[in-house]
Amino acid sequence: MTDQKKHREDNELRCMLNRLSRIEGQVRGVKKMLEDEAYCTDILTQVTAIQAALNAFNKELLANHIKTCVVEDIRSGRDEVVDDLVCTLQKLMK
Repeated sequence: MTDQKKHREDNELRCMLNRLSRIEGQVRGVKKMLEDEAYCTDILTQVTAIQAALNAFNKELLANHIKTCVVEDIRSGRDEVVDDLVCTLQKLMK
């Protein structure tokens, strides 16, 4: 983890937090399904939905990162941000 910080506009922050709250609710729902002895494929279906929601969150966050942080760093002459982006993409594609 890095010490860098990123200020987000209120609307962007609110949307991202809302998305994470929905995902958190889905995870709690799966926990309850497990406790209630739900059928395996029903749980797996819900886990797949959580994974899709997390992937959508990552896509949005990555797009915002490229459009703001990466562009600003390149314009400021900090080309090493490209190496950081490549490393981040490699982690996301595991």
